[in-house]
Amino acid sequence: MTLQQLQYFLAAIEHGTFSAAADALYLAQPSLSEQVRRLEAELGVALFVRAGRRLVLTEAGRTLRPEAERTLAAAARAAESVADVRELRAGTATFGTFGDAPPWLIGNIAAAFRRRHPDVRLRVVGLNSSEVADEVREGRIEAGLVVLPIDDAGLDVRPAMEDELVYVSADPARVARPVAIEQLAEVPLILYDARWGWEDPTRRALFQRAQRAGVRLEAAIEVEEVSNALDLAARGLGDTVISASISLRRGALPSALGYASFDEPLNETFAFIARRDAPVSPATRELIALAERQLADMQERREAARVENARRRSTS
Repeated sequence: MTLQQLQYFLAAIEHGTFSAAADALYLAQPSLSEQVRRLEAELGVALFVRAGRRLVLTEAGRTLRPEAERTLAAAARAAESVADVRELRAGTATFGTFGDAPPWLIGNIAAAFRRRHPDVRLRVVGLNSSEVADEVREGRIEAGLVVLPIDDAGLDVRPAMEDELVYVSADPARVARPVAIEQLAEVPLILYDARWGWEDPTRRALFQRAQRAGVRLEAAIEVEEVSNALDLAARGLGDTVISASISLRRGALPSALGYASFDEPLNETFAFIARRDAPVSPATRELIALAERQLADMQERREAARVENARRRSTS
């Protein structure tokens, strides 16, 4: 039994003939009458008898009628119940981000979303990229922005942009020129995402570069937050490595610190992830679109800052 069959059954009652019902629904008469016959076959009873040119309900048809009306009404209410979510008038947009996503990025995304959709709740969860991948895979978060590499089992992964990793130090001599990975093995190193250690994507990029160079990196200090790593570096307790999108953003880097690229540029990739073959709600799709625009803006600003930085060094 289908909703379509019940709709055709009620239309036949309303219009008195299969032909009139089919005309009202813009259908071919054989299509409508065939579906009613299939409904009768499934139920094992006749629903109509003919009285002249008109259809008359049997006892079974009269019994089915109120149930069919209630069923179609319930289906209509079910569709209407999600209309607010579909049209972004209600619901919750859920999104995960890598833990060191800069506050201005999250703030810009959240502000733009709330201006457009003030009645939709917003839930942005900051985690390590590996945790974001697990949460999306398990269905607890609809989508996320991560730093690659991650375990992509069961996930759709769509790279969004690359960001350069830069070396940060309070010692001007250490950032006066591009840095070799070997330098990191010779200084006290401050690393964040302590709980994930070398499973963190940024650390993995450093580890792979160091391994190819035949050197071993060890953290002198480990903390959870990028802001803590920068504070400790500004105190002269060691050097750290962060993404250029953070260090080149005006005001994000403490005045005591400088930065330099690696002699062979070292990049990390940002990517959007969602559960494979699972629909994403309209609200979360809108959130992803806003995040994409913010990343594009971030990349443009980064490139402009890089050009300006190179100009200043060439004239100094």
